[in-house]
Amino acid sequence: MEKYIYLVKNYPLLSAFCQFAILGTFGELLAICINKKKLVFSWSLSKLIMKMLAWGILGIVIKYGFKGMKGFVSALIIAGYIPDMSGIVHSFYISFFTNLFFGPQMMLFHRIEDNLIDGNIRPSKWDFSGMMKSIKTLAWFWVPAHTITFILPVDFQIGLAAIWGVVLGIILGGGKK
Repeated sequence: MEKYIYLVKNYPLLSAFCQFAILGTFGELLAICINKKKLVFSWSLSKLIMKMLAWGILGIVIKYGFKGMKGFVSALIIAGYIPDMSGIVHSFYISFFTNLFFGPQMMLFHRIEDNLIDGNIRPSKWDFSGMMKSIKTLAWFWVPAHTITFILPVDFQIGLAAIWGVVLGIILGGGKK
C-alpha cells in the first residue's frame, strides 16, 4: 500500500493514466465476456493498445475533472450558494456536481474516442447509439458511487473511480440480453 500511495502522490497523472488504462480496459472486456456468456477476446493487439490509451487519457481527464469540481463546490460554498456541510453531504455535493456538469461531456469524449478507435474518422459516421443509457448511469450509478469515492482520502479516489468502471461494466454487461 505504501508504494501505491507513493506513486499516486508523486506521479498523479501517470498513476491515473495507468489505473484507468488497466482497469477501464479490463472492465470493457469483462462486460463483453459477460454479455456473450463466454470468454472472448476479439480485439487485435493494436485495438487493445488504442483502448488502453483511450482509457488512460480518460483517467487523466477524470483526475483533472475531480480536482476542478472540488474547487467548484468550494466556490459555491464560499459564495453561500450551498450550505457548508462535511462528511457524506460534502461528498455528495462533489459527486452531484461532477456528474451533472462534467459527466456528460466526459462520456461524449469517451464515445468519440471509441468511434475513432473503430475507424470512424469522419464525424458524420460516428455512432452515438446508447448514449442516453450511458447518461442515465450518472444518476443511478455514478452519483452514489462517487459519493463514496469522495469520502475517501484523495490518494484513493482515482483508483476507486477506475474500479467503479469495472463494476459498472459487470452490471451493464450482465443486463444486456
